[in-house]
Amino acid sequence: MKTVFKGSGVALVTPFKNDQVDYERLDQLCDEQIAAGTDALVICGTTGEASAMPDDEHISVIREAVRAVAGRVPVIAGTGSNDTRHGAALSQAAAKAGADALLCVTPYYNKTSQKGLIQHFKATAAAVDLPIILYNVPSRTSLNIQPQTYAALAEVENIVGIKECNLGQVGDIFQLTGDRYAVYSGEDGLVLPLMALGGLGVISVIANIVPQRTVAMTHAWLSGDIQTARAEQISLLPLIHACFCDVNPIPIKAAMNLLHKEVGPCRLPLTDLSEADTQKLKQVLKTYGLLA
Repeated sequence: MKTVFKGSGVALVTPFKNDQVDYERLDQLCDEQIAAGTDALVICGTTGEASAMPDDEHISVIREAVRAVAGRVPVIAGTGSNDTRHGAALSQAAAKAGADALLCVTPYYNKTSQKGLIQHFKATAAAVDLPIILYNVPSRTSLNIQPQTYAALAEVENIVGIKECNLGQVGDIFQLTGDRYAVYSGEDGLVLPLMALGGLGVISVIANIVPQRTVAMTHAWLSGDIQTARAEQISLLPLIHACFCDVNPIPIKAAMNLLHKEVGPCRLPLTDLSEADTQKLKQVLKTYGLLA
């Protein structure tokens, strides 16, 4: 099994100012994450609002993150699309921009078959030499990558990992594929259950505000300190719930702005967090000592 990273990868937000990418702030966010011990940066994923970016801006953000990170940790670029040719072209552009690996979400909206998924991901993998992490998030795409489909894709050498949000099928994935894939949790609240089955970490949203704690949790588990890892997972649950009180990344961006980690608003069609939820979020942040 090839691994892009072990531990805590952050699904980094994209900072905006006046509806433009704030590249200076992006550089700072990359530096802050690396200083906190984060093991990998995922750029232009769901949390990074890639779906609200034209391709040239999307690739520009990846290129700038690669420049800012300068090889200190892997940069994983989100390049998934519901158009196979578009996804392949975007993946090639991300490779040219210097990404270390790709995160490819299942085709959304058009809801292909499992046969279509296999052909789609094989076509994407054939277009690039980079390692690819498949991203299964049925709650957003209305499409699930079945364990048997992962097994069928095991012959594709550069498909090396899985970001899995359908935790109920993780055991079946490992049963069918063994240690063929590096599997990461796509759910902050269920990191340890996945790691207990053989997963290697998380691609985390809350790591945008508490990176040291997601690093501590995953590294504790990987080093065999189960009690510390368990305590961290349980302790983080109220914060996780607060950061998913609305559609991601609305709450996490609100939290970052409340904590003066200025990242600007989300782009339409996403809107600001409601005042009621903002007040609840403030109280949770205060409980964790993050906000005075």
